Amino acid sequence: MNVRARLGVAALATGAAVALTAVPATAGPAASATPRFLKPAELPPHPASAWYAGPVTAGQPDPLPICVGEALPSTATHRTYWTEFDTNALQVTVVERDERRAKRFAALLRKDLADCARKLMQQHPDMTAAKKYYGRLNVEEGAHVYGIHTVHEWGPSDIALFSVGRDGRTVTVVRWAQMGTFQHAQVADFKATTVRAVNKLY
Repeated sequence: MNVRARLGVAALATGAAVALTAVPATAGPAASATPRFLKPAELPPHPASAWYAGPVTAGQPDPLPICVGEALPSTATHRTYWTEFDTNALQVTVVERDERRAKRFAALLRKDLADCARKLMQQHPDMTAAKKYYGRLNVEEGAHVYGIHTVHEWGPSDIALFSVGRDGRTVTVVRWAQMGTFQHAQVADFKATTVRAVNKLY
């Protein structure tokens, strides 16, 4: 299945795909610097397909990803990725005015991810959701990795990995998603992808 049409981790009750947010991006220290994003080959390897990428696009992703979408400002920049099968990814980068604001924004994203499963089940009674925290990565000002598993009463089971990383005043969110459970999550590969993403922020 071509995942261009499926950028979410699970379908919402409205029938639209639920998009998960993930984003590795990079911005240099200068305000005019263009954020650098992950190359397709830097994403967790897929056993049967290459990765493909859309253009780097100014603004919020549409649709907004679950868990972190509501916090993303209009000044965000994003890029979507997909394989020939049901695996997709998203990178979102935000360059704040100063390091203090970036630190607060990263903390807000982490809070949203920590509470995401509970909120999803409140908003969608037909959904069961669970969260795992996979720890902190020692790269630049740090990055944190989370997993979100969602199951609908009518069938679909999806797994997504998120990371939030920061370098100075630049914050990046990376999301990887496919059909499956926590057992199908490529955690080690995703952590390596996150390190690459945050290292690109300088």
